[in-house]
Amino acid sequence: MAEKNQENGVGAGNPIVEVSPKPQKGLTSKLIDCLEKLIVSLMYDTSQSHHYLSGNFAPVLDETAPVKDLPVKGHLPKCMNGEFVRVGPNPKFAPVAGYHWFDGDGMIHGLHIKDGKAAYVRRFVRTSRLKQEEFFGGAKFMKIGDLKGLFGLLMVSMQILRQKTKVLDKSYGIGTGNTNLIYHNGKLLALQEADKPYVVKVMEDGDLQTLGLLDYDKRLKHSFTAHPKVDPFTGEMFTFGCSHEPPYVTYRVISKDGVMHDPVPITISDPIMMHDFAITENYAVFMDLPLYFQPKEMVKDKKFIFAFDETKKARFGVLPRYAKDDLLIKWFELPNCFVFHNGTLLSFTCFKFQKHYPPELINMFLFNREKSLGCQIPVPKSIVWLLFRYVICKKANAWEEEDEIVLITCRLQNPDLDMVNGAVKEKLENFTNELYEMRFNMKNSVASQKKLSEPAVDFPRVNESYTGRKQRYVYGTLLDSIAKVTGIVKFDLHSEPEPGKGKIEVGGNVKGIFDLGPGRFGSEAVFVPSKPGTTSEEDDGYLILFAHDENTGKSSVNVIDAKTMSADPVAVVELPHRVPYGFHAFFVSEMRRLSWASWGPSKGTSFEARDGGVLDLNSFLTLKLDSDHTFLSHVDQEQLQEQAEL
Repeated sequence: MAEKNQENGVGAGNPIVEVSPKPQKGLTSKLIDCLEKLIVSLMYDTSQSHHYLSGNFAPVLDETAPVKDLPVKGHLPKCMNGEFVRVGPNPKFAPVAGYHWFDGDGMIHGLHIKDGKAAYVRRFVRTSRLKQEEFFGGAKFMKIGDLKGLFGLLMVSMQILRQKTKVLDKSYGIGTGNTNLIYHNGKLLALQEADKPYVVKVMEDGDLQTLGLLDYDKRLKHSFTAHPKVDPFTGEMFTFGCSHEPPYVTYRVISKDGVMHDPVPITISDPIMMHDFAITENYAVFMDLPLYFQPKEMVKDKKFIFAFDETKKARFGVLPRYAKDDLLIKWFELPNCFVFHNGTLLSFTCFKFQKHYPPELINMFLFNREKSLGCQIPVPKSIVWLLFRYVICKKANAWEEEDEIVLITCRLQNPDLDMVNGAVKEKLENFTNELYEMRFNMKNSVASQKKLSEPAVDFPRVNESYTGRKQRYVYGTLLDSIAKVTGIVKFDLHSEPEPGKGKIEVGGNVKGIFDLGPGRFGSEAVFVPSKPGTTSEEDDGYLILFAHDENTGKSSVNVIDAKTMSADPVAVVELPHRVPYGFHAFFVSEMRRLSWASWGPSKGTSFEARDGGVLDLNSFLTLKLDSDHTFLSHVDQEQLQEQAEL
């Protein structure tokens, strides 16, 4: 086993940590189970259905080894050799009581493509949380969906009791790995805010294997955002984490070789939670939006535990991205922060308890229950860090333009965390999500914003070769009244939006819409360039996404032309199993996968080119050849190594 772990990058001298939790069965566990069942029977209506456990939100309970030679209508372009992966919530065990869409165990669905042929695989992200519930044969961790009314407080107490009595082992974290996927330094990472990254290996046949946690040689002591940024020009990864005590936000830079640099504390007055942030060529952009934790209202009015303060302003912090401290950060404000609930940074203000609750109940909500934080009680990270998908925005990109930082993002108005929770719904009330441009002038300190779309659009993606640089096109998902993805829309940022339409349709800055058709729904689309790098046209490539036909119960992968947005797909791959709706996706090119196989996760995958430029196989496989920023594309591994040796 030790030799096998060393081959996979697990063991001494490597930042991947094998996850081996030690939960405990026995009398204590049984007594807590009985107490929990009593609470549920007295205070929860178990007859109610769960919207996000029904229809195609329902989980698939079994994993699937690679199923090869799938039917393909059309053709799969050669540039798509690799693996398309998408992660989402997929609970292995039925909840004890409530269930929120963000609660499920992470499951990765993969489509392995090679020479026009396709194979499908699905695997759980084998987190500490999942392993412990498998040990017990049922759900043991509290759910976000439980956090309403006094019942919510009691369910939190059950979680704390299990941890205190060692029934559950929290030493490896309690995250689900269900939010996002990213590739860096030869590793595919499954991410979720409540945990460190999980490393998933893409095998030669397309199978997926969870190797363990990534702690960067024990340098990662805090949480890790689900949305780090990889600079395609330098190969570096930029990330951050949040904490319940100062520093509330910690910014990190990770080299192209996977070395995590020293922490940079970001000074913020209150504990905050950021789901996303942005980078440009020279800056990192942090965002601070007000989210209030209101346990009194939760108990009194049986409301969900979080609410926004629409009177607060939104703050945006711009920091030089290689800063050693935050002395040079520049903060901007935009008015009417209630329209910025989609912001990539969430801030909550602690509720002051005074005499409303006894100390033992207050202590349920402490991050560190051995240390008193006074009367200001921050939300426990095991609750908060899963609560973001529809409260915050999905950032498309940011760049520098003369004296301004430009941010392209989606904005959700009238957010309500409870709208993706609980019983089956016909529609989501007041659901509006719009594409926005925000500008921050570094010279005169003025911030401005401009609406770029009608509702509802989300999950914006770009050609990632332009991450942190000025780009023209944004690809978003169109959402219906129940937040299902009905199609993909292409925005042209060089064109002005047509005002007064009331809905998204072709014209103005909307250059194309791919409609999935009646009863068919999709997920986030990922851009795959025809040629790596920035030599070809920005929209020269393909969009790939999972889709499901509710009329037939069949799932598929669709490939569409990103340039033309033609209604006729380039390819449709029929899948052997149903794929539930999920969250974020990523495309791992075959060259990226080979970088793992050839050098291994600890050997590095970068070379110095002849002119001092960097060849980085973990970025977009581009080689800087000369000073005019031209790049060499479509070369094989031997050619790249020969160039590097010159």
